[in-house]
Amino acid sequence: MDIFEKLLKNMGPIGEHSDRAHGYFAFPKLEGEIGPRMNFRGKEKIVWSLNNYLGLANHPEVRATDAQAAADYGLAAPMGARMMSGNTNFHEQLEKELSDYMGKEDTTLLNYGYQGFMSAIDAICNRRDIIVYDAEAHACLIDGLRLHQGHRYVFKHNDIADLEKQLVRATELAKTSGGGILVITEGVFGMAGDQGKLKEIAALKGKFEFRLLVDDAHGFGTMGKTGAGTGEEQGVQDQIDLLFNTFAKSGASIGAFISGDKAIINYLRYNMRSQIFAKSVPLPIVIGHLKRVQLMRKHPEMKAKLWENVTKLQNGLRARGFNIGHTNSPVTPIYLQGDIPEATAMCLDLRENYNIFCSIVVYPVIPKGQIIYRLIPTAAHGDEDIELTLKAFSETKEKLDKKMYEVAEIPMV
Repeated sequence: MDIFEKLLKNMGPIGEHSDRAHGYFAFPKLEGEIGPRMNFRGKEKIVWSLNNYLGLANHPEVRATDAQAAADYGLAAPMGARMMSGNTNFHEQLEKELSDYMGKEDTTLLNYGYQGFMSAIDAICNRRDIIVYDAEAHACLIDGLRLHQGHRYVFKHNDIADLEKQLVRATELAKTSGGGILVITEGVFGMAGDQGKLKEIAALKGKFEFRLLVDDAHGFGTMGKTGAGTGEEQGVQDQIDLLFNTFAKSGASIGAFISGDKAIINYLRYNMRSQIFAKSVPLPIVIGHLKRVQLMRKHPEMKAKLWENVTKLQNGLRARGFNIGHTNSPVTPIYLQGDIPEATAMCLDLRENYNIFCSIVVYPVIPKGQIIYRLIPTAAHGDEDIELTLKAFSETKEKLDKKMYEVAEIPMV
């Protein structure tokens, strides 16, 4: 059998719709300056799909720094993996500033968040160790678990009682395996927007022996008094053993970092395969990160504006009877009932007739019969953007309830 044959017969649960979805519902092209309004297929849309939380993507100081760094160093420097020939003073300066911001002893940069998180799990855990993780953790954790040759136990989302049950099981297994326990959760869950129960999880350290790794990709820059994240928000930053953050959200860039105790970070620096065998982060990106971090720390009004918009949008949705779940972060889900064809017809109406562009989530990411729109408010959005969006969702939900979007299949666009 040709190994490609099975691929052509089954494109997967999302790929099976590619003939109709590609270029519109999947792999759409937003054009123009990154911001709350961009062009889609030649028409301006209000965009709620970009994790540009603080509006830094087009901040004039950020753009100027990125451009000057590219002119000074080019995109090639430094060449090689960081351990071999790709280290610079700028890389080390960024790590020091991030450590200070996070309140941790040390930090190591990661080329990419997704593969960096996977690689961290691989470096920390061997076949004797046990991982205990939240059921709704990000896909990078799930893929990291696939690399893990030891046992793992999942606890129900944000269910501390169930976490305790799994820790009992993990503790018993650790006695015979001779390994340790790593608990992994998120600061802010990117789909539902609810915060992980970091304070309650940390409290269990008095009862069980484990280390805590937190993915705070959506909390960095948005949560806590200074923007240091969800651990700061909940007052337990010092009890998080390893803190993972990405620049792909509030930082409006690419790459990530892990912060923690100096000895452990140094171990990761010398043992994470995704960093040892990959090219160093280019200097223009590193220097751009430095500017972004400095702006986050010096201008709290950016986070204040973000939360002003979050409050207006979420309160407006609730006042209109929408179910936005238990979000207590900027991530704003809207839960509706409907199948994939209905969801795409509604999405088409929002984009073409109301000029609202936002992400839609359907089966197999969530159960059949459900629709989730995920809106990401930013500091760059204005009151008019919010009001027009609230009006659009009120009118389209009424159409959905009246079965006006019932179609046999995904519309061709």
